[in-house]
Amino acid sequence: MATKKAASTAKKSTTKKSSAAKQTTTKVTTVKAVESRPTTVSASTATTAPAKFSLRNTSLIAALVAEFIGTFIFAAAVVAGQGQPILVFFALVGIVLAVGALSGAYVNPALTLAAWVTRRMSGMRALAYIVAQFLGAMLALVMLDMFVKATPASTATDMYSTAPTLFQAAAIPAGKEWLLFFAEVVGSAIFGFAVANATREVKERTAAAFTVGVGVFLGLMVAGSAAAFIGGSSILNPAVAVSLQAINFGSIWPIMVYVIGASIGAIIGFVVYDLLRTNTQKQA
Repeated sequence: MATKKAASTAKKSTTKKSSAAKQTTTKVTTVKAVESRPTTVSASTATTAPAKFSLRNTSLIAALVAEFIGTFIFAAAVVAGQGQPILVFFALVGIVLAVGALSGAYVNPALTLAAWVTRRMSGMRALAYIVAQFLGAMLALVMLDMFVKATPASTATDMYSTAPTLFQAAAIPAGKEWLLFFAEVVGSAIFGFAVANATREVKERTAAAFTVGVGVFLGLMVAGSAAAFIGGSSILNPAVAVSLQAINFGSIWPIMVYVIGASIGAIIGFVVYDLLRTNTQKQA
């Protein structure tokens, strides 16, 4: 009887130990599984997280106000600086540094459209940006025109002086519309390529601002020089084209050149950059 009791006691203790060991193993396995989950999620988040220049983590209202103010300042600077590429460069760098953290500082409907096409922002956000950008550019035109009209009238002593006028884009030369359209596409493609790089790769704000500034400078140098040869102007920004009084609804060509041409060029620049970036990542 004593032997049987001892044997049964040994069996019970063995069973308890084995069950305890199983529970411990299960607990350890569960803990390891739970602990491994954050690592997997953080890795996927790091892969798909938008660049610092992205708009997804900003308040929409703050972003729209930033785009409105940024476009207003940029358009006013372009008009006041008479479209000089070096002045446009400094103006855009300053605006990107000022409002880039809030909205990305696109301040350009063509770039906004290209960002939507390449899935950098949603369609509704892009539409809201475009509206804010055009409103900012229109306000710049209205405000500057108000100051010009408030200039005192000329007197007899300055009869040879001319009344001050706002700087505006040159009229599209007749018979050379397609050449100007092509110049706007090429210049916007150069500009868009640089901005696409800033939105995807450049993490530091100052470097991103100068990348965007150099992009618009090179785009204006190339497209502006080509347009000057045929007596036209290159703008690379549909909203600023409103401030420069280049949009004339009495003809289809201003919209073709400064809205559709600039948008096509910006989309080409964004798409080409993303294709090159994807191929480079595949080869790596």
